[in-house]
Amino acid sequence: MSATYAITDLLPLPNSSVRIPRLGFGVYRSPTNVCVQSCHKALQAGYRHIDTAQFYANEKEVGDAIRTSGIPRSEIFVTSKILSPAGSPEATYNKLLASVEKIGGPGGYVDLFLIHSSSSGSSGRKELWQALERLVEEGRAKSIGVSNFGVQHIEEMKPYAKIWPPHVNQIELHPWCQQRVIDAYCKKNGIIVESYSPIVRNYKASDPTLVDLANKYEKTTQQVLIRYALQKGWVPLPKTDNADRIKANANVFDFNISEEDMAVLNALDQGSAGAIVEAVVNE
Repeated sequence: MSATYAITDLLPLPNSSVRIPRLGFGVYRSPTNVCVQSCHKALQAGYRHIDTAQFYANEKEVGDAIRTSGIPRSEIFVTSKILSPAGSPEATYNKLLASVEKIGGPGGYVDLFLIHSSSSGSSGRKELWQALERLVEEGRAKSIGVSNFGVQHIEEMKPYAKIWPPHVNQIELHPWCQQRVIDAYCKKNGIIVESYSPIVRNYKASDPTLVDLANKYEKTTQQVLIRYALQKGWVPLPKTDNADRIKANANVFDFNISEEDMAVLNALDQGSAGAIVEAVVNE
């Protein structure tokens, strides 16, 4: 029997008093005119973790949703991400601060801020990380991490990082892209592994193996994939603007995928070829 999980579960971040909810709600490509409503639906369904980014262009809407939700700010965990440095440490820091204010208002904070991509080169990654560390020092971010980082990207931070390991690495994860090398590395170092695109943007909704399992467990294919991510020890971040699916995607705590069926899903791995967005480079 697998471990039992609950939507209220909180996982400790490494070397930190901060704890992250086990399930998150993604808002990638959530249009500004529906994002507030989608976040409200998610919060009503029990999510307490919202994942946005500068690139998504809806940070303000996420902030508005939190402010108008009636739920205390301290009970909601919100993440944003920065894609690239802004030209100088000061400009990069100001770019981070602008996001924090959009989400948290003047004097506000975010719970987690990530470097969105490894693509800005080693000097760019260093500038981003040092600006993020300053954000933590000044109380504007509770925790910081990375996204789409491979083993080497995280290792190269050691000489300059005051905060190491990063608290989180958010990467594409689902049965077809399991990224086993970086997953094992993060778990060994206590880094929380977040899974983006856990439902593969529904591209695999008619996959025969997945459909068979969904029928067996009397669940949707999306629910099976989210449950799979949970049982792999990942923090999945499913995204949808459909009110019914927002609710259904949170309804994954009343069943367990058996070890045999986890093995069936594990066998679908295609390595980096299975990625729909990005598989990390580990060297």
